[in-house]
Amino acid sequence: MTIYCDESGGLNAGAMTFAAVMLTPEAAAAIHARFRAVTGLRGELKGSRISLTERAYLLELFDRAGGRAWVAVAERERLLPNANGTPPSDLALYAALLDSAVGHWLPETGGVCTDVVIDDGRYDPAILTRVRDTIQAGLGHWGRASLADSRRSDGVQIADVVANSLYNITVRSQRAHRIGIILEPLLASRAIRVAELTRLP
Repeated sequence: MTIYCDESGGLNAGAMTFAAVMLTPEAAAAIHARFRAVTGLRGELKGSRISLTERAYLLELFDRAGGRAWVAVAERERLLPNANGTPPSDLALYAALLDSAVGHWLPETGGVCTDVVIDDGRYDPAILTRVRDTIQAGLGHWGRASLADSRRSDGVQIADVVANSLYNITVRSQRAHRIGIILEPLLASRAIRVAELTRLP
């Protein structure tokens, strides 16, 4: 199995969410291809750009394929400041959320080799390489952590939609109620699980 990772939001937007989605590469490709064939989507699949109906369809395909996700969530108003009273940086929060989301998965993999694919688009490549190396250290010999261009990764684009869905709910956007209804069965079945982060390690 592969864990595909992407984030949504930032502290200046009120919250940051980080999705770690577990799918086989074959399942991710099939979901993405079917979604594009039905919706006629052109360009990159982004949670911020699709309609509620398209979001519901993608998440139904994800659920039907046996997809699962841990989503780490940090809300600005609930996040404790640093020891010196300053708010955490977006990069520090990103790294902590990634560690939380992937860390929740590792005990459940049962020692099966698991690769972690992280979107490389948000921060400087040198910084992301250090983040990747930290995740690789946690994986040890059980898998490989790599960076990927989201435009070329089916799984990372699916993770973006999952992260964006939880972001909308966390910041109580205008679409939050409808997205909550879409997510309700996935949360109830624990296909999607949420871990709240209120303090950085």
